[in-house]
Amino acid sequence: MELTFLGAAHEVTGSCTLLTVGGKNILIDCGMEQGRDMFENQEIPVAAADIDAVLLTHAHIDHSGKIPMLYAHGFRGKVYATAATCRLCGLMLRDSAHIQEFEAQWRNRKAKRAGTEPYVPLYTMKDVEGVLSQFVPCRYEEETEALCGVTLRFTDAGHLLGSSSITVTVTENGETRRIVFSGDVGNINKPILRDPQYVSAADYVVVESTYGNRSHGEAPDYVQELAAIIRRTFDRGGNVVIPSFAVGRTQELLYFIRQIKEQNLVPKYPDFPVVVDSPMAVEATALFSDDARDCYDKETLALLDQGINPLRFSGLHTSVTADDSRAINEDKRSKVILSASGMCEAGRIRHHLKHNLWRPESTILFVGYQSVNTVGRLLLDGAKTVKLFGESITVKAEITKLDSISGHADDNGLLRWVKAISPQPIRVFVNHGEEESCEALASRLQREQGVAAYAPYSGDSWDLLADTQVAKGSRKRIERRGDGSRENAVFAKLLAAGQRLLRVIENCRGRANKDLAKFTAQIVSLCDKWDK
Repeated sequence: MELTFLGAAHEVTGSCTLLTVGGKNILIDCGMEQGRDMFENQEIPVAAADIDAVLLTHAHIDHSGKIPMLYAHGFRGKVYATAATCRLCGLMLRDSAHIQEFEAQWRNRKAKRAGTEPYVPLYTMKDVEGVLSQFVPCRYEEETEALCGVTLRFTDAGHLLGSSSITVTVTENGETRRIVFSGDVGNINKPILRDPQYVSAADYVVVESTYGNRSHGEAPDYVQELAAIIRRTFDRGGNVVIPSFAVGRTQELLYFIRQIKEQNLVPKYPDFPVVVDSPMAVEATALFSDDARDCYDKETLALLDQGINPLRFSGLHTSVTADDSRAINEDKRSKVILSASGMCEAGRIRHHLKHNLWRPESTILFVGYQSVNTVGRLLLDGAKTVKLFGESITVKAEITKLDSISGHADDNGLLRWVKAISPQPIRVFVNHGEEESCEALASRLQREQGVAAYAPYSGDSWDLLADTQVAKGSRKRIERRGDGSRENAVFAKLLAAGQRLLRVIENCRGRANKDLAKFTAQIVSLCDKWDK
């Protein structure tokens, strides 16, 4: 019974953890990395076809984004998630595949002209459709048997529609352990969603630490602060451009803007236009309906019971097509533009930055966490220029943020979440945080709660029966690395094919010698061809 940490170890994105029990391999999340790696990350140490199940905490791409890649490499197990997460993944993974295929077409046109090797996407729409058919929707707080000796319970994490902490109860050789994976723990007193619910019992806990070394402070009045930013920007004749995650954050902001209009907090511009420029955000907003009532807080339920859509208001426009998006910047009226991606690494937001960053009258408003070395983080850190579409853009717009609007719990919230587990767990593993953040939370858990806490590195492996470390991962820092799987997609597929070949060979045991000799000759011939 071992737990191996692969992604989001001393880093924030790319969540991926392997639980091995009773000869079964179970992944908890399989996400894409966003921004630059800080440490070397170990690849999944088993073939995709040998993974028996994936447990998904929520739909954000840094937790779900590589699941279709597993399918492309041979994974055919079930993916367990809440019903709302299954619906959101239908949007987000299809969108990711579309981006990958489009990028591959673009790169391959250049590669063909340059005579270089073709670019292969991590996965295609076909892979997404295939893996979506393997999703199993689960209800909050109901026991689900995923595999023999493995049961699951999903608890509302309050971070995103359908987000969850997952309690995994496993039995091996007559011994049982209960492991809780926090997923991303939500902030409290947020609109629309319930506050995070607590888990009561665990032997081991894996907890995120995005804000593990800092407090959000007193919750500001988001509605008043946002209204003030809109007023001063419109008075200058500019746009308020908000890089916003299409799922979750965009809907929160629509909730606030509805209140601003309802209370007439921008009186000089009573019917100011608001544009949601993200096809996925438009589709995701439609999912925030009565079908997800088990995720909503009391205020949102009260509005729905009165027949009020909390995300709709006068002056709201949606942009779906490319022509719609281009028209936004041709319209010279001051407006609020909500567009993805939230960290400015891809998507339509980069076009809006190109049109507004150089304008001192405009405002770029950040409303969520920005990973190290993303465009969003560079802007918040005071960059004077940024490169977009191969062009250096001077930064003259007002760059600001709404403090404490994070969808993640702060350090005190994370401590409360762990403290609710009683009796205290054998050990707490702290992941999904930058180095200072995860180490600080681990230290504070030890100091204030007396619990054994450790911030693992990628490749670290732990025996859960003996509570001992059985493998030590790399501590090596790297200067520059993107998504290694993206850069080596072709080799990864070759490696997966080789691992599959070994399994086929093992399954040939006992077959006729004539067949074995023929198969051997085919393999030797293939090796001779490629070993030159």
